[in-house]
Amino acid sequence: MGRARRRAPPSPSGLVAHRRDDRPRAGPRVRGRAGPGGRRRHLAHRRDGRGRRLGGSAARAAVHRRARRGLARHGGASGRGERRGRAVTGTGDGVRAGVPRHAGPGQPAARGRVRGGGAGRGGTRRGARVIAGLRLAVTLLTVVPLGTGRLGTGRVDRGTARVAMLLAPAAGLITGGAAALVLLAGGLLGLSGLLAAALAVAATAAITRALHLDGLADLADGLGSGRPADEALTIMKRSDIGPFGVVTLLLTVLIQAAALASVPHPAVAVLIASVTGRLALPWACRTGVPSARPGGLGALVAGSVPTRAAPAVTAVVAVAAAGAGLASGGLGGALHGAAAVAAGLAAALLLLRHAVRRLGGVTGDVLGALVEIATTAALVALTSLR
Repeated sequence: MGRARRRAPPSPSGLVAHRRDDRPRAGPRVRGRAGPGGRRRHLAHRRDGRGRRLGGSAARAAVHRRARRGLARHGGASGRGERRGRAVTGTGDGVRAGVPRHAGPGQPAARGRVRGGGAGRGGTRRGARVIAGLRLAVTLLTVVPLGTGRLGTGRVDRGTARVAMLLAPAAGLITGGAAALVLLAGGLLGLSGLLAAALAVAATAAITRALHLDGLADLADGLGSGRPADEALTIMKRSDIGPFGVVTLLLTVLIQAAALASVPHPAVAVLIASVTGRLALPWACRTGVPSARPGGLGALVAGSVPTRAAPAVTAVVAVAAAGAGLASGGLGGALHGAAAVAAGLAAALLLLRHAVRRLGGVTGDVLGALVEIATTAALVALTSLR
């Protein structure tokens, strides 16, 4: 018998050849399982000896041979180029057998801030803290309802308290602005200077809930009692006001009203004085000034402001006061504005030194008293320097 005739391999019924291959395209389309998004799964893997289900053993062998020969580069009618790791369908193509790509070494993690993403988390956190500090300053020093989530839950960290004390002079624009509006309205209505000034002082007391005046009265009672620090602090916590507090309140309000009635530009003067009064807070809360009590507002803000930050804020306030005085009274007004800031801050620092020596530190009442004393001294300075 002659040699047995070799049987030609059957046509791969489960594979549709690419248009660039010289093999015929006869045969039905592959019926494989579709993966996510409608794409078909891998037809074969070069390291996988088991053939995937393609409809016949010959088709499996053909696909496996193609995978081993590296026939994974296809131009395709869609122009997608080489696609590895999954089967890709294109216009005029059947199924392309991809060669999975082996995972290479990972890229090193980026160090520091990622470029091209704006300010980054650090800048966002700093901006959020500044906003929270400004809201806390306005909430503590005025009646404007700008409470934050932290303040509402009773959790205010030292960083936010530090920013609030540094931005306290900005809150003076609210109280001083309200008083200035009252003075301007009084001038339009033809009210006397003294009456308009008294209404302006009442407006500042209303917009601050009279907390600063209350602190001034409590501190006067505590220091005027002549008792030791513990007993003086107990007196300051009482709800009633003693004779020292009453006299101090009356004199302070009268001096403020009389000074506003006699300055040449009362609206500008009350703005400068209000900002100067809140300038005393960064100095009272700077590093090295302790708290007189273990709790309360004084314990939260005492020592929170860096020593170098208080002079920086003072310089900004002095420049702003000089600018306001320059706009209203020329060069002389600029000098008077800066001098008023210096006079108010000096009076507040003298009272702060005495209170710390007598009480052992600062409290919320001490801070309120400093605001009123600095405001009053600035108004007196503006009156005497005209």
